[in-house]
Amino acid sequence: MPTSTPVTWPPSLWAATAPAGPVLGALAGDVQADVVVIGAGFTGLSTAIHLRENGVGVVVVEAAEPGWGASGRNNGQVIPTLAGHDPSAMVARHGEAGERFNAVLRDSAQYLFDLVRRYEVPAEAEQAGWIQPVHSPGRFKLAEKRVREWSAIGAPVELLDREAAAKMLGSEAWFGGFWNRTGGHINPLALARGLAEVALKLGATIHARSPVSSMAREGDRWVVRTAKGSVTARALVLATNAYTGEFERGLAPEIAQEVIPVLSWQMATQPISDNIAKTIIPARQAVSDTHRELIFARWDARNRLVTGGAAVFPGKGGNNLRGPIGDKLKRLWPQLGEVSFDYVWSGYVGMTPDDVLKPQVPGYPRIHQLGPNGFGWVGCNGRAVALSISLGRELAQATQGVPLGTLGLPFSEPKAQPVQGLLRRIAPFALPLYRTLDAREI
Repeated sequence: MPTSTPVTWPPSLWAATAPAGPVLGALAGDVQADVVVIGAGFTGLSTAIHLRENGVGVVVVEAAEPGWGASGRNNGQVIPTLAGHDPSAMVARHGEAGERFNAVLRDSAQYLFDLVRRYEVPAEAEQAGWIQPVHSPGRFKLAEKRVREWSAIGAPVELLDREAAAKMLGSEAWFGGFWNRTGGHINPLALARGLAEVALKLGATIHARSPVSSMAREGDRWVVRTAKGSVTARALVLATNAYTGEFERGLAPEIAQEVIPVLSWQMATQPISDNIAKTIIPARQAVSDTHRELIFARWDARNRLVTGGAAVFPGKGGNNLRGPIGDKLKRLWPQLGEVSFDYVWSGYVGMTPDDVLKPQVPGYPRIHQLGPNGFGWVGCNGRAVALSISLGRELAQATQGVPLGTLGLPFSEPKAQPVQGLLRRIAPFALPLYRTLDAREI
């Protein structure tokens, strides 16, 4: 039974519809494990599952509850690419390790859906594909390049001309694009809670409501401490991403300062009638386009269109987005008529920009070896649903002595963002510039 104060869940469509999560106790006392995992989001839970599949003892320590952070608050799109970076960029940056990472990323959506099916996770999973339409004629060259690069490494991608995109999207707003057949969408909180159940059934231990205050290498072991206990383990995985510094600012400060948590708003419409829904993304793919101020949408299991946006002045709880996003949906799909939203919620996206003057421009994932048998990563940059599940598998193997040169883990040294606190505050104010640039391209 729980041994500390229950966590208050932020209201969202996913919190209203996901099955209840497992009842978990807080960490109390000193325990031993082969591997300790900090964070019960997608990466941490995937790591635990893959360790238990190989009979390895693992303890997961979570500050709140499984899926409480970004894993349970995102749009639920399962996308097997990075935001803004193609395979050649990863190879240029990381060489052979970049090639191995590209293979992991290429297969990540298929791997997620296969895992969901294997364990019968009730995550409302729909492997309908993912479409990236282009928002200007000039950007069609971007789609051509991405299809060319991903096809070259075996991804099931297909170029869409304007007519094909209009048919698949039910909208004349875009100028073509491409799609990947392995993508799709899930209920992310249902997935996180379901993965927690799987990990427990396989024999993992998960402690909730236990914020980690410190992690350190002591002798030949890692020691993770909370207010009421500790875990001593041979190996460690840090899986806290954008929330690394949220509960304890002193936890892995170099890594916490490497990522800029950018607030992302999600919104779900009232249920749409079947006769209208079948004219909007009729095959129910996930969609996210090439705007700098991203346009994205997908259906949920109850015929709600789930979309979102970014707010220059986020202090109004996202309610200031209802009108603008509703108008945007009507422009894209006039058949919707007046749009109203039943749910508006937010969470952090872990951004790792390479240009500090452009904190909302996606960077690369940052994967680190923290010490002997210690690993972690940050920097989902809005594309972690599929990737995090596969990286959990890779990190689990890394803790078990699999040669790092065979894994899809392009390591780098932690590098704190200069003036990270300031960048975090000013990031939303880049939106007017992005809107201007997007408009000029059209």
